[in-house]
Amino acid sequence: MKKDIMICGVGGQGTVLASRIIAASAMGEGYTAHSAETIGMAQRGGPVTSHVRIGEDAYSPLIPIGGVDLLIAFEPSEAVRNLKYLKKDGFVIVNSVPVKPTSLGGGADYDGKEEIAFLQSKCRTLVVDSDALCAPFGSSKFFNVAVLGAALGTGELGLKEETVRKTIVNIVPERFQEKNLAALTAGIKIGKK
Repeated sequence: MKKDIMICGVGGQGTVLASRIIAASAMGEGYTAHSAETIGMAQRGGPVTSHVRIGEDAYSPLIPIGGVDLLIAFEPSEAVRNLKYLKKDGFVIVNSVPVKPTSLGGGADYDGKEEIAFLQSKCRTLVVDSDALCAPFGSSKFFNVAVLGAALGTGELGLKEETVRKTIVNIVPERFQEKNLAALTAGIKIGKK
């Protein structure tokens, strides 16, 4: 398998954990995996982009412009900002709930709807509402694992559910495992629709 995956959002949303789960799962299936993060402003609210490259042809951890197979966006404006990385036939999974990134500056009236409409006009897109998806778990902090479930459900992640579940158990602290595994299952159901 050869797969280039980009995860983008803002600081504090869990993008780095999501990329760690993907890379560790890929290695658990015997693939070579490289990952790297670019963190803007290195704080909560600043843009965060994680690159995960899976396959023998992945010599560098950073994905070139036009090379992303799957863009997982935790925030609508960050999806648009990183859209240049998506391949022509690439797939986007985007959270419909906006978090005003510091990259937008002050005072902007922003609800994310215009960005989502733009994405839907440009590429194959699955829109996921993190608030609705994570309500049963009591926190949107489980979106990072739930959206991986959505990617599994669509088939775009290219990994086995069983492997991702094992990786979550190995990486996530024990007290959070049950909710994370339930969030993964909920995300898979969304992705299969």
